Amino acid sequence: MRHKMNEIQWCPGCGDFLILMAVKNAFKNLGIESKDRVVVTGIGCSGKLSQYIDGYAAETLHGRSIPFATGVKLANPRLTVVAIGWDGDGYGIGLGHFLHACRRDIDIVYIVCDNENYGLTTGQASPTTPVGAKTKTTPKGCQISPFDPIALAKSAGATFSERAESKDFKWLTAKIEEAIQHPGFAHIDVLQDCPSFKRW
Repeated sequence: MRHKMNEIQWCPGCGDFLILMAVKNAFKNLGIESKDRVVVTGIGCSGKLSQYIDGYAAETLHGRSIPFATGVKLANPRLTVVAIGWDGDGYGIGLGHFLHACRRDIDIVYIVCDNENYGLTTGQASPTTPVGAKTKTTPKGCQISPFDPIALAKSAGATFSERAESKDFKWLTAKIEEAIQHPGFAHIDVLQDCPSFKRW
């Protein structure tokens, strides 16, 4: 945690704990020192990730982690730049940035913590909420089909787009390492638990 300023503020059992440790382990396994990396997050439960990793970091506006991370990479191409968002943040308000990042193939990693709902604002339906799921905004069950982020990324030109699960910690860490080493835009959609609001 950066300067021990923040206590971790996630609900017990949240998948963000495992994603945080996987990112830290990937940096450690690849020997990427804190001075050589930047972690950029948007708003949402995963927005706190940037505060819990030593090194340069920024918690940006909702849906804006990709443009901020792109600016960092353009300013200093030698840095390892990892943007982290969540399904509401990255596939909702930030969708346009995501699609154009896939097209431009800029050398950053984008990890999406996909809990299939807006967890920070107490469980509304997101772009990846499955049909039939009951949420605060869909009390009779979600009627809108979720989109597939991997298919969407590939159709927009992404050269690396993979899915992982936070519970499969070893696989997730390996995928993050692979994404960091990929020469271009790398996207990982991480399916995760949300014990407070994901009840389907």
